Amino acid sequence: MTQHDTFPRQYARTQRLTLGEPRNVTVSPDGSRVVFLRSRGGSDPVNCLWVLDAATGDERLVADPKVLLSADLGADENLPPEEKARRERLREGAGGITSYATDRDSTVFACTLSGRLFIGGLLTATARELVVVGPVFDPRPDPTARRVAYVHGRSLRVAELDGSSHEVAGPGVFDEPDSVSWGSADFIAAEEMGRYRGYWWSNDGEKLAVCRVDDAPVQRWHISDPAHPETASREVAYPAAGTANPLVSLHVVNATGGARIDVRWDTEAYPYLATVTWSGERELLLSVQTRDQTCVVFLLADAITGATREIARDTSDTWVDLVPGSPAWMDGKLVTVSDRDGWKRLEIDGEPVTPVGDDALNVRSIVSASGGSVVFTANLASSPHCLSVWRWTPSSLEPLTPLDGVHTVAAGSSTVVTRRASSSMARATTTVVHPDRSTTLISFAEEPLAAPSVVFARRGSRRIPTALLMPRDHQPGTKLPVLMDPYGGPHAQRVVDSYAAHCTSQWFADQGFAVLVADGRGTPALGTSWERNAPCISIWRRRFWTIRSTHSMLRPTRIPISTSPEWEYAVGVSAAIWQRWPCCADPMCSMPPSPAHR
Repeated sequence: MTQHDTFPRQYARTQRLTLGEPRNVTVSPDGSRVVFLRSRGGSDPVNCLWVLDAATGDERLVADPKVLLSADLGADENLPPEEKARRERLREGAGGITSYATDRDSTVFACTLSGRLFIGGLLTATARELVVVGPVFDPRPDPTARRVAYVHGRSLRVAELDGSSHEVAGPGVFDEPDSVSWGSADFIAAEEMGRYRGYWWSNDGEKLAVCRVDDAPVQRWHISDPAHPETASREVAYPAAGTANPLVSLHVVNATGGARIDVRWDTEAYPYLATVTWSGERELLLSVQTRDQTCVVFLLADAITGATREIARDTSDTWVDLVPGSPAWMDGKLVTVSDRDGWKRLEIDGEPVTPVGDDALNVRSIVSASGGSVVFTANLASSPHCLSVWRWTPSSLEPLTPLDGVHTVAAGSSTVVTRRASSSMARATTTVVHPDRSTTLISFAEEPLAAPSVVFARRGSRRIPTALLMPRDHQPGTKLPVLMDPYGGPHAQRVVDSYAAHCTSQWFADQGFAVLVADGRGTPALGTSWERNAPCISIWRRRFWTIRSTHSMLRPTRIPISTSPEWEYAVGVSAAIWQRWPCCADPMCSMPPSPAHR
């Protein structure tokens, strides 16, 4: 932090106050080790890999990118195109190690730096480069820690620990055109469905399930670089809404090479491959989806024959949501999350097991399903701005975290790692609970220069979730101009019980506004009917006026609308409201909506 720092400068320098905080947490299955990423300071963008002994609380540095590369990491980091796309898609602004993968027992890891492959031991806290054919993308050790698979261009390769490698799937192996790629997620899966990977090791490390993507039917767009007008435009395959999609299929290959097994399902009716997991030595659990997204089918595939059989399906008149962690396989039972009775409910073999009504739990993700229990995240119907961790067993349903705040969790055996954020805490905390001790992981994240004071309330006849922020020096009784600070689109909440989430809104409030953040129809956490009725422009206008009239501190004048330029939906709504009703709203910043929303 510099002497003349301001919040906007700090927010940019610390990459939205995220640098220096523990992230990407993995707990070993026996609960003895916690693996995570963290940079060395609140303005240091270079992530290192660390391991914590859960029983003693001792941390050890496993991999330092500056040492491994013997160079400064910055804008000149040499990243393959696939890694650049992944980081852009995930809004990843940090450098160094931004992702890693481990074997089944979390004893070894693999990661990339500047397109090079690095591996190491989590027991010995050592790391080294494995020189292979590159550039390297998405490396993953096999479950038994004998080999490492990785994507190289349009092919999938497997490397031995001596550095020798061979191609197991690719256009060159199967004599295919350059429009075909193996081992990477297709654009739609990675951009819209939350599936960022394209291959999966079998439990014994002898086989891999691999995605094949053929972009031949996809229309081509040409993108120029305004910063370098002397260069030719770049051609990309982009499946715009309503146009042809890539052809996606799944295949099983041997880790040592050889023939492939084609996994068969009706790809005409179900062109989207949403999830893939191994459910045993020779079976794969898949979920596939129709193009109109009104039906998801869960399949069991035989990895030896490629035959599939349907075990369940989920349908809707509107759409079926893909919930993180669903489906899962637990002791021979299918675990899913589906919209039932007005809420997203946890289901075991098709039977809902979470409550509805006034005590409804709205399930947001499945974290783990094993040993007869399911750990998941959910919010109470009465607290859409909070997110807690819960455990279900056949005899009980219990919260593992407080019901206020926003929580995420990772677990292994009896060790549980919980991240807690709250509007009452300047920084999030990550706590490791082991049977022998409790340890809080060190965070180097900076405390925000803006100090939010948030009032959560449900306002208007529709009981819209809102967060109201006033200037820190506001005198009670003084009316203020209103600044609306919405997202505007579906599937994203702004009203959350988190300190960092409201720092920018508080900074605007301190300039002399009453800032009102609202989550309208189309946002999650309030049940099926609320989430599936996306807002139209006229509803936004009524929302602004209704909310303003319910609070005596808000001055009845024109309403500025603040939006982030990176959110096309919100800025499009902002501009449309201003154009249609210029008498009541002023967009503070705007841009044209995305072509996908035309």
